[in-house]
Amino acid sequence: MEPRTNRFWSDKPAGRPLRPAGFAMLALAGLLAAAPLQPAHAASADSSDQVGAVSSGPQWVTTDQRAASHLIALLQSSELDGLDPNQFQIKPLSKALRSASGGNFKAADRANAIFDRALMQYVTALRSTPPKEWAIVDRAAVPAAPPASVLLGQAAAAPSLERWIDTMPFMHPSYAELRRALAAARGSGDPKTEAVLRVNLNRVRMLPGTGRYVVVNIAAQRLYMYDGGQQVDSMKVVVGQGRDDRKTPMMVGTLQYASLNPYWNVPADLVGDDVGIYVQKYGLGYLKSRGYQVLSDWGENAKVVDPATVDWQAVMDGKIRIRVRQLPGPRNVLGKVKYTFPNPYGVYLHDTSQPQLLTQEVRLFSGGCIRLEDAARLGQWLFGRTLKASSDAPEIEVPLDRPVPIYVAYLTAVPEGSSITYFEDVYGWDAKRLTETGPGSDRVAAN
Repeated sequence: MEPRTNRFWSDKPAGRPLRPAGFAMLALAGLLAAAPLQPAHAASADSSDQVGAVSSGPQWVTTDQRAASHLIALLQSSELDGLDPNQFQIKPLSKALRSASGGNFKAADRANAIFDRALMQYVTALRSTPPKEWAIVDRAAVPAAPPASVLLGQAAAAPSLERWIDTMPFMHPSYAELRRALAAARGSGDPKTEAVLRVNLNRVRMLPGTGRYVVVNIAAQRLYMYDGGQQVDSMKVVVGQGRDDRKTPMMVGTLQYASLNPYWNVPADLVGDDVGIYVQKYGLGYLKSRGYQVLSDWGENAKVVDPATVDWQAVMDGKIRIRVRQLPGPRNVLGKVKYTFPNPYGVYLHDTSQPQLLTQEVRLFSGGCIRLEDAARLGQWLFGRTLKASSDAPEIEVPLDRPVPIYVAYLTAVPEGSSITYFEDVYGWDAKRLTETGPGSDRVAAN
């Protein structure tokens, strides 16, 4: 769905970027709140580090000490992240900073090591537990805190350590701006907007901040391609209808291969609504005209069954379930290609034989799968070449040399520059979360 404009909070979708009240008057903790979320494989700070050891990371203790002060303010405001600021031992950090003033080199080395460890502890806490809203279908795609050597090396190499802390490049690019907007909403006394921003900030914690990956935003009905942690392309998509049995689920998975000339195996629970209803209306000739086959079972060696032997009324009533598939061809619902990431929901990305649906403002038409505005363009990006079937054979599988993580998200608040665009809560999942936590609650639990 393309966003529509609304200057103030409402239950309707908002389209033009909206700058929350008080945005320009953020306190330091609010400024430190905004940041992108980044993935990395590995691990938390090494608890065996000696507090007095010389830091090989960034130099926190300088003549102005502003970067160190910004890190302290970030930790003090970590309640915005759904964390407990008390876990970060902020008083010892402030004490170490005071002790390092006046050219005491030994105290400065000690302070640098303490600040290194505090930074790593914070980033690890952000990545420690995936939010429960997400279905994890491939744990390898779940972003982890980077190793201390990587994180501290990035901080040390930053042209401005103060700016590095403020922009939080260890998180997804949306994270920092959402965090800032959350601080602004709290400061302006807008509890409902605050609660919605908290829900979305928690969801964005699952997204990587570096690497090559795909994000589908169900609420916006768009797909985004990221490379090097930056958005490089996007396109419209069609997602699942608003019915509970057809909603596209939030998932973390990995795209592994493309299938050219795909069959469409109609989900057994959708055969009545998607096929049977038309058989009753137009007769058995409908099946042949649309390329449908009834099969004996769900095995690889299933045989084609005469559809006249099927009790279609029983199918419509849900009393029996049958396997129906659609042959490749111009009427095939999946079009010319599908992109698969294994998951228990039978959801995948695919081309479409109904491109007119992509022109609609609200694109909630599928049974849960994700229909692509330009499947060929996505294939070119994924594979680095144009995918073309070598024959008319069905289900020609083309594996990805390097599988690509995919995050099917539900983001109703998305940064656009320094403002936030709000999308309609089309599935009611925000409303459900606000009912669970209360719009004025100080914290939306991270889990």
